[in-house]
Amino acid sequence: MKKIGIYFGSSTDTTTDIANRIAQKLGLAGDDVYNVSDADPASAAQYEMLLLGSSTWGCGDLQDDWEDFLPKLKTMDLSGKEIALFGCGDSGCYSDTFCDALATIKEELSSTGASFVGQMSPDGYTYDATRCEEDGKLIGCLIDEANESDETDDRIDTWLSSFSH
Repeated sequence: MKKIGIYFGSSTDTTTDIANRIAQKLGLAGDDVYNVSDADPASAAQYEMLLLGSSTWGCGDLQDDWEDFLPKLKTMDLSGKEIALFGCGDSGCYSDTFCDALATIKEELSSTGASFVGQMSPDGYTYDATRCEEDGKLIGCLIDEANESDETDDRIDTWLSSFSH
């Protein structure tokens, strides 16, 4: 099994809950789960795979704590590492910017040498638009706890099975 670190930003603890659920499904210890509000980006160097999670705010904005963490992470050489993205959004009220924060994270880290894994089919999702769709696939696991919480566990399981860990 690859050494996995989970990094997340959360304002209302929904993404915290999702990060902890993912960690539990993977059997990860609590010290491999980091809230980016107080995490040192240099800690990412010890992992082969990074699972990065963020909620989306307003009209597609990145969760606030990522604003400090992401610029530091993007200066690192992440060559050889895999990154998988997960995030929370509201496909009802913000159907045209659903989980767009994940697209921002991917864009910012695209020049770090890491490879992105964990793409998923958009089948079963209800949104009008998202920057998280590329070539007919979602760039990660998009979660809508406000409107589709009954889909969350299946979506996480499908996402985790989409990449070797």
